[in-house]
Amino acid sequence: MKIRVGQGYDVHRLEVGRPFWLGGIQIPCEFGPVGHSDADVVCHVLCDALLGAANMRNIGYHFSDKDPRWKGVDSKVLLAEVLRMVREAGYDISNVDVTVVLQEPKLNPHIPAMKTCLAGVMNIPEDDISIKATTSEHIGFVGRGEGIAAHCVALIYR
Repeated sequence: MKIRVGQGYDVHRLEVGRPFWLGGIQIPCEFGPVGHSDADVVCHVLCDALLGAANMRNIGYHFSDKDPRWKGVDSKVLLAEVLRMVREAGYDISNVDVTVVLQEPKLNPHIPAMKTCLAGVMNIPEDDISIKATTSEHIGFVGRGEGIAAHCVALIYR
């Protein structure tokens, strides 16, 4: 058995009046992330971690923000395509571990719905998806409420 690990990182600016998509679900909030797609940082870091583990570069390589096909796209579509590519290369997903860094709103009440949604998209058990939320203790762009960041580690195997 071949085991590989990948790591992902993503960050987006926050803006009032934008929808807040995170982990495939919409979070009720007066602001949301800005991006070429729906700017779902959880889906994006999952893509990058899985692509990295399979040695397939990153999300920007496959889904350029210069390509109008991806303008406003639901990031679950990107994640599903990444999973297709990774599985086509002969890999299966063992588990993923995501950390979201956001000052507010509080995400813990939304984590079960995110896990359910992502398990459906990824076709893996919810138990193989870990999502954690933390703040940056009011330090930096996240602490000032200017942005959101996320980190992910993915383990795949062949």
